[in-house]
Amino acid sequence: MLIGIDWGGTKMEVVALGADGDIRARHRVATPTSGYDACIQAVLDLVGQAEQTAGERGTVGIGIPGSPNPRTGLVRNSNAVLLNGKPLAADLKAALGREVRLANDANCLAVSEAVDGAGRDAHTVFGVIIGTGHGGGLAIGKTLHAGYQGVAAEIGHYPLPWMTPEEYPGPKCWCGKHGCLDMYACGTGLELDYRKTTGNSKGGSDIMADKRQGDPAAVAVYERFVDRLARSLALLTNVVDPDIFVLGGGMSNVDELYEDLPPKIVTYLFGDSFETPIVKAVHGDSSGVRGAAWLWKDQESL
Repeated sequence: MLIGIDWGGTKMEVVALGADGDIRARHRVATPTSGYDACIQAVLDLVGQAEQTAGERGTVGIGIPGSPNPRTGLVRNSNAVLLNGKPLAADLKAALGREVRLANDANCLAVSEAVDGAGRDAHTVFGVIIGTGHGGGLAIGKTLHAGYQGVAAEIGHYPLPWMTPEEYPGPKCWCGKHGCLDMYACGTGLELDYRKTTGNSKGGSDIMADKRQGDPAAVAVYERFVDRLARSLALLTNVVDPDIFVLGGGMSNVDELYEDLPPKIVTYLFGDSFETPIVKAVHGDSSGVRGAAWLWKDQESL
């Protein structure tokens, strides 16, 4: 049995999978706000619940905001700042009495969709989360590719490609730099652009509703969003050229994107055509937690 946990900012979810991907147990709790130790205990409790429900012991994989440094084991680059600098894998190993595998939550999306999702027939799957932020994950041969430094596919924190003078230097990101894709090609970016250009604040779903009604301001904001996301995917194609892009996060539910992105990408691509499929994650919001479980898939004959 493979146990996965999605460590989110507001909730923690556990799922226990059989070797064929069937769900044997599933539980969810609010992410503790009282500190690091309380979060470790929450993971311990979730694993215990899953194993009690399924009646079996399992491997444990966890998707987190941020990523572990492969040299030191310390978490870095997490917007859940209580994790930064902590030896999370070692602490969880001590609490659970077994090895634990950690990965960035966007990497877990890519693994999930590569194993038994939208990219199950593809060799190289690039998962892109366009939710509160802009994140990426890369799976090759159904296995996570984190890279030598452990930061492969950290696309949220390179600057918006082909930035115009009006866009430069871009809003300040939580990482301390300006112009990160985390502040442009995501739901947060859509809302920031709307507020900057109209002086009003609206949520992403309301902006999209206005766009579909033909509101000029909302249409313009959406078109800039598509253009900025297209620049990110064009750069990724130039560097990685994956077999498929799989989108997750709240903005992945905007159906117009799948028709509007390809013709825009080709205008930035170093090539004469763009044929790469861009699809929605099959497992939706469950991709992260399933991918965390699949971090141990090499223990199974898949």
